[in-house]
Amino acid sequence: MTQAFNAAVQQRLLESRAESALALARRLGADACEVGASVDQGIGINVREGDVETVELSRDQGIAVTVYVGARKGSASSSDAGEASIRVVVEKAMAIARHTGEDPAAGLADAASMATALPDLDVHHPWALTTDRGIELALACEAAGRGVDGIRSSDGASLSSGEGVRVYANSHGFLGSQRGSRHSLSCMLIAEDEMGMQRDYDYTTARHPADLQSPETVGASAAKRTLRRLGGRRPATGRFPVLFDPTLASGLVGHLMGAIAGGALYRQASFLCDRLGDPLFPDWFNLGERPMEIGGMASSPFDNDGVQTRDNVFIDQGRLASYMLSAYSARRLGMQSTGNAGGARNLRIDAPLTSSEVLLERMGRGVLVTELMGQGVNGVTGDYSRGAAGFWVEDGEIQHPVEEFTIAGNLESMFKGLVGVGSDTDTRGSIHTGSWLIDEMTMAGG
Repeated sequence: MTQAFNAAVQQRLLESRAESALALARRLGADACEVGASVDQGIGINVREGDVETVELSRDQGIAVTVYVGARKGSASSSDAGEASIRVVVEKAMAIARHTGEDPAAGLADAASMATALPDLDVHHPWALTTDRGIELALACEAAGRGVDGIRSSDGASLSSGEGVRVYANSHGFLGSQRGSRHSLSCMLIAEDEMGMQRDYDYTTARHPADLQSPETVGASAAKRTLRRLGGRRPATGRFPVLFDPTLASGLVGHLMGAIAGGALYRQASFLCDRLGDPLFPDWFNLGERPMEIGGMASSPFDNDGVQTRDNVFIDQGRLASYMLSAYSARRLGMQSTGNAGGARNLRIDAPLTSSEVLLERMGRGVLVTELMGQGVNGVTGDYSRGAAGFWVEDGEIQHPVEEFTIAGNLESMFKGLVGVGSDTDTRGSIHTGSWLIDEMTMAGG
């Protein structure tokens, strides 16, 4: 990085400040306390049409304190994690706790559930990247895309690199900390023909800079994705099979996880309330998390409550096997924490995988969706309606691009109608999945 950042020093500093906050809360009369603190540093570079648009160097820090006085809870935070801010934050949290109503579910996670295994999960790989080198890489990425025949212009290329430290501590005596890094490079391009302009993009992201795709690969892929969208037209209206490409299939997994999250469940704001054990998917489909995976994009040995993370199976042979619970939501539901305060970590699908070509053959006639627009997903009912773009398929082969249409259905029927999962697994994020073929959805086009 262009600014000095010693992660080990920052880690020790945050740990010390977290312990100071806990001690102060005890002196001020808190029955229990938990502290989260973090510091992050990064560089972001944007170029467009061969020129540098922005170079941003960021350094962010913060501390959040939650205190419990009996069954009363108070929380306060500051963007300054310095010693001087600690007293102010703790005092504010105590003042809030004294004026809030009692909540029987409030409190720390059980002491027996605190993480004791805190291995190094190999998620911290800082990049000694100078500003000049970062600009060079971003320009090379854009140039590779702009140099492809048919590309009209660029919406820019972006490079980002960052590292940070997070610390969580509570009055059970638990103190956990983790260093991490994330790097990415992306490019968005524009192509044009007699029917109009189209844009698309591609990107690469990784914990370790050596695992990033080359700038030339990203730029060329962005150009290919953009050019294939030329000549788009509106498809027919009707009910057809839909093949979601991997980046969109991960969104379907995200909707599932949102529906089994404790917060939605105890608020009765999910279509999957009281559905444990029910079949949701075909019996060949399994979904779980691997939070202790070495080098994973979401790996962590402890959750946001300090609870030991573990491999959880959420869908077992098609059935809903577990909810996703924090300590608080578990108490509200009369259940036990699943170590998921802060969400699921490294979701992985266990299912027979099928090549994209075979999935298209199974589809026969329908649409391959590569872009979704809008927020038309109702978590309470499961109703799903999104603007979309992609490719029309006839006789198992892609025919031409399609755009300006909507696809609609219900998440539960979509899950049950899952025909196959592709072998084209996208491993760039924390959700690893290939394409999903859904047997039938309503499509409204021209």
